[in-house]
Amino acid sequence: MTPFVIVRPSRLPVGEAWLRLTDWERHAAHVPLTRITVTTPPPSGAGTRFVARTGVGPAGFDDVMDVVRWEPPSEGGGPGRCRLEKRGSVVTGWAEIEVRPDGAGSRVVWREDLRVRGLPRIGEALVARCGRLLFGRVVRRLLEEPPITG
Repeated sequence: MTPFVIVRPSRLPVGEAWLRLTDWERHAAHVPLTRITVTTPPPSGAGTRFVARTGVGPAGFDDVMDVVRWEPPSEGGGPGRCRLEKRGSVVTGWAEIEVRPDGAGSRVVWREDLRVRGLPRIGEALVARCGRLLFGRVVRRLLEEPPITG
C-alpha cells in the first residue's frame, strides 16, 4: 500500500470546485480509455455507486466505487469532504477529496490509496507514481473546465 496526496490551489470558489470534482462522469473526459457510469439515482451522496470502465471493447476492467462519506461544503464556503471506496475486481483502495477555502479561491486535497490486485509489493510505488500523475491531471483539468451550467 502506497498512498499518495495531490494538493491543487484553484481560483474557483469552494462550491464550484466541489461540483466539478464530484461530477463523477466528467472525470472520464480526462482518463484515457475510460467511461464512467453512475449506477444509482441522483443526487450524489453517501450510497452513490459508479463504475469506471477502462479498456477497449471487451478487453478491460471495471473500477467500482461507492461514496461512503459525503459532506458538501456549507453555504458560507466551508470545506467539503467525500470518501470513495474502490471495490473492483482489479482496482481496490480508497480516495478522499477535500475542497476548502483558500483566500478568494479554494484548495483541493486528494488523498488516495490505489491498489491493483495481484500486483507484487515491488510495483506499489510505480502504481502510486502513475496514480499521482493521472489524478493530478484529472483534478487540474476539472478545475480548468468551463463553468457547470444548468
